[in-house]
Amino acid sequence: MEELSTIPTPCTTKIQALRDSIAQIIVGQTQATDLLLTSVIARGHVLIEGVPGVAKTLLARVMAQLIDARFSRVQFTPDVLPSDIVGFSLYQKETGKFVYHPGAVMCNLFLGDEINRTSPKTQAALLEVMEEGSVTVDGVTRPVPSPFLVIATQNPVGSAGTQLLPQSQLDRFLICFGIGYPDAAEEMDILKSRRSGNGLEDVRPVISSQELMEMKKEVEEVFVHDQVYDYIVRLAQATRNNDALELGLSPRGSLALLKMAQARAYRKGRSFVIPADVAAEFQDVAAHRVQPVSSSGMDRVRAAAVLERILKETPAPAPEKG
Repeated sequence: MEELSTIPTPCTTKIQALRDSIAQIIVGQTQATDLLLTSVIARGHVLIEGVPGVAKTLLARVMAQLIDARFSRVQFTPDVLPSDIVGFSLYQKETGKFVYHPGAVMCNLFLGDEINRTSPKTQAALLEVMEEGSVTVDGVTRPVPSPFLVIATQNPVGSAGTQLLPQSQLDRFLICFGIGYPDAAEEMDILKSRRSGNGLEDVRPVISSQELMEMKKEVEEVFVHDQVYDYIVRLAQATRNNDALELGLSPRGSLALLKMAQARAYRKGRSFVIPADVAAEFQDVAAHRVQPVSSSGMDRVRAAAVLERILKETPAPAPEKG
């Protein structure tokens, strides 16, 4: 039913060009590609989880190269310091003044690879810039370039050398989704297509940072009916009143679900949100924000099962009869 109202526009054509360009490098992973595209046009931060070697970083790098913007990447390890991320001030003897040296986040698109392998102090250095788009060093606050996006990858919790991201940081990612192993046919395609490299050297920008900012403004104009607002609120309330969850969806999470629903409608060429948009994005928005009872950390499997049950038990608004 949702496809009846889709209308090709210059923006949807551009989004399809992004999708096609990613498909030339990434074999399979169409759902992950769509989630990443949706969050990028909503200008929200993304956390990608998966075991090593399933193309988490490659997907993020392809997206970065398709956007004509300033790009920075940090391979997180235990010895990465907060100053590597936000920058530092260095005293210059010649002038007698402290001079600010920008950190890695002074860019448009920041790729944080294996973010859960670094120290909690370094992880915390990202909190301000992810929420407010600025960094504070030695009492001076400086804005980062606009647009600003964080695409982070992490290995599954419990893998060697990993540390659990704090809930305050997880909540700042618009979505978190996993990438799994390819099926047999996809793995065959990977073996045949990767004999001479990963193809990144051939990737060219498809969209400018200015176009991305314009898309974000258009996404915000996508119409949301009061019944859809009510649906989002009822889903959020259901997570907070569920005995299987000790931590439900925060108001920031409700806003994230709204943004992703609007961006999904926009990606599909609609000027309005339907309940299916909300339902499609619910788990990827909520799974990293909620916490099952007696869970010591991020338990996506248990959280996903509870959220799926909530989705089934929360009736979606019925379409109005004309």
